[in-house]
Amino acid sequence: MEKAIYSKYRPQKFSDVLGQDHITGVLKDSIKNGNVAHAYLFSGSRGTGKTSIARILAREIGTTEKDLYEIDAASNTSVEDIRDLNESVATLPFDSKYKIYILDEVHMLSKSAFNALLKTLEEPPKHVVFILATTEPHKIPDTVISRCETYDFKTPNRATLKKLAIKTAESEGFELESDAAELIAILSDGAFRDCHTTLQKLISSSSDKKLTAEEVEKVTGAPKTQLINDFISAILESDLDKGLGIIKIAEEGNLDSKVFLKLLLEKLRTALLIKINAKADLYKETVSEEDIKFLTELIEKNGEKMNSKILVKMLDVYSDINKSNMPYLVLEVVFLELVK
Repeated sequence: MEKAIYSKYRPQKFSDVLGQDHITGVLKDSIKNGNVAHAYLFSGSRGTGKTSIARILAREIGTTEKDLYEIDAASNTSVEDIRDLNESVATLPFDSKYKIYILDEVHMLSKSAFNALLKTLEEPPKHVVFILATTEPHKIPDTVISRCETYDFKTPNRATLKKLAIKTAESEGFELESDAAELIAILSDGAFRDCHTTLQKLISSSSDKKLTAEEVEKVTGAPKTQLINDFISAILESDLDKGLGIIKIAEEGNLDSKVFLKLLLEKLRTALLIKINAKADLYKETVSEEDIKFLTELIEKNGEKMNSKILVKMLDVYSDINKSNMPYLVLEVVFLELVK
């Protein structure tokens, strides 16, 4: 079975890591100067490279696979699990200077488990390094955080994810069209892993070496570009029937409402930037040339209707959509307010 793209292109050294220079630079200097901390806390949203950098850190300080322990804290939450870990910590490494323990999703530990871990963090053996990784740092006790050297991982922007998708596709021998890469970047929701996972599906289902936006829409269930463009036209042209018809198509087609809103917001933002004559650098890397042409022509005809109020209203819908079991009704109500 062929190796998954995410695993295949996982960063192997600090220079491979994208978008986390504020972390990799400090870690490289620390290692160079012999200042290895006894405990690190890596926090950030999923798919931003926390465990990848933890493994690179382990390699850079000379820890072999025999002395590297990865523990899923979500599955080992009890105080007994941490007591077992504490006993393991006491033994010397097999063939490395340091034993490294990577505790993923560490915020899932119970209160008693954190208390047991704290005792070891307060007086760790010299041969042990802890790397705690979490998506929810606010759930970690301050007493634990204070014993760690903390690093906050940035969510990659869409331009970075687009470049990653194109570069990875090329490495796999495929040509990824620009608008397809843009759509993948938007759907990745700020996660390198999701970017690679979507690309994996795309490559697996492709019948040739050229990957298009239409293929991305097919494998992800994302709404077609034309549907989003038509909805924006309906808003700016105050076309009630057209807009309601599109909402009906999206709902009956079981299109993901959050994805629909995400793509809609991206284009509405671009339309507003075009209207105020903002520099193209602010949007050209995340919107296709075809869409820029479409939005420019639309603004020339109906620019007086485009304003920040529309964007704010749709942002509210995006925030509220998960709270409703009728998400498209929420969108419909706001649409009616905008075109009345």
